[in-house]
Amino acid sequence: MPIGNIVIGTIGADAHMIGAWVLQKALTDADFAVTFLGAIVPQEEFVNAAIETNADAILVSSMYGMGIIDCEGLREKCIEAGLGDILLYAGGNVAASLELDRNWPEIEQRFRDMGFNRVYRNTVTVAEVIAALKADLRIQD
Repeated sequence: MPIGNIVIGTIGADAHMIGAWVLQKALTDADFAVTFLGAIVPQEEFVNAAIETNADAILVSSMYGMGIIDCEGLREKCIEAGLGDILLYAGGNVAASLELDRNWPEIEQRFRDMGFNRVYRNTVTVAEVIAALKADLRIQD
């Protein structure tokens, strides 16, 4: 029996899905049930997949620097769909590379203000994400 249900994909017009694919493999190996949506996924598809799978979390990948724009409004769509408490994580190059280097605290705060529980730079490890998910979902090893 899976320890949690996760929806993962690359949001918006971004076609880079290797990071999300690697994370999907690691989460599956860690006994999560994972619905992998692939690349170029609209927000509504994340929400619909979360409803269909009774997901505990939506993990959004963005590698092309437009993550802030693509993620804006996702929490509101979750709330409208009755998923107000679902965990939202974002990761990757969620903003332009220069902005990531210069303004990470502001970017992190921007995602929190948009209703994301966690946001990661592209240097995060799968072990860090899995540990955070387990902690946020109160899953003990």
